[in-house]
Amino acid sequence: MVKTWSMLAALALVFALVTGAQAEEKAKEVTLKGTICCAKCELKKEAKCATVIKVKDGDKEVIYYFDAKGDKANHKAICTEAKAGSVTGTVSKKGDKMIITVKTVKFD
Repeated sequence: MVKTWSMLAALALVFALVTGAQAEEKAKEVTLKGTICCAKCELKKEAKCATVIKVKDGDKEVIYYFDAKGDKANHKAICTEAKAGSVTGTVSKKGDKMIITVKTVKFD
């Protein structure tokens, strides 16, 4: 019985280490270049203002929504006028939206 519990504990530890390594891989920092604008005022995609960056990916455009902190810090600069620029941070997906956790924003 003790061997069984020891084996299960060892497997759980291995699983935790592998899962942690995969999560770390997914959270790599990226830099997106494109048009930083308001999803409501510029793109007419939202009922409320939201800061986004519109990026060309081959033939299509991908819209990345800024996280809450990045939105609050950068929205005033782009709400009435879209600006070219770049955003560095980590990307995740929430529902059908791509979200970037903003580390830095640079306007061209």
